[in-house]
Amino acid sequence: QVYLAESVGGSVQGGGSLTLSCAGSGSGLRTFCMGWFREVPGDWKRELVAMVDKDGTTTYADHVKGRFTISRDSDKNTLSLQMNSLEPGDTAMYYCAAGWAGRCVAGGRNGMDYWGKGTRVTISS
Repeated sequence: QVYLAESVGGSVQGGGSLTLSCAGSGSGLRTFCMGWFREVPGDWKRELVAMVDKDGTTTYADHVKGRFTISRDSDKNTLSLQMNSLEPGDTAMYYCAAGWAGRCVAGGRNGMDYWGKGTRVTISS
C-alpha cells in the first residue's frame, strides 16, 4: 500500500509563486510514476498538471509548461511542484498521485493508482 500526503497549499496573488510538496510511503514507491493533478472549482474532472517517471522524465500539461516544475527525490520518497507566474486560473485543489510505470506512459489519461487527500491553492487577481 502507498500513502501520500500533500503539504498545506496556500493563497497568493497572481504572478506569485508557491511550492507544493508530497511525502510518500510504501514499498516500491521509487519505481512508481508520480504526479500532480488538480480539480478546478466547478469542474468535476481531475486533470493532469505534471508527472515524472522513475527515471526523471517529465510530462507537463500545456497550460503549465514554462511555469511549473515537478521534481522527485526517490531516496526520500518526496515529490515537489514549484509553481511560478501563478494565474487565477490555477486556483484548484491539487492532488499528489502515484501509480505503476505505465501511468506515465499513458500521460495521466488512465488515471493513477494512489492519491493524497489534496491541498487547496487559491490565486487572487
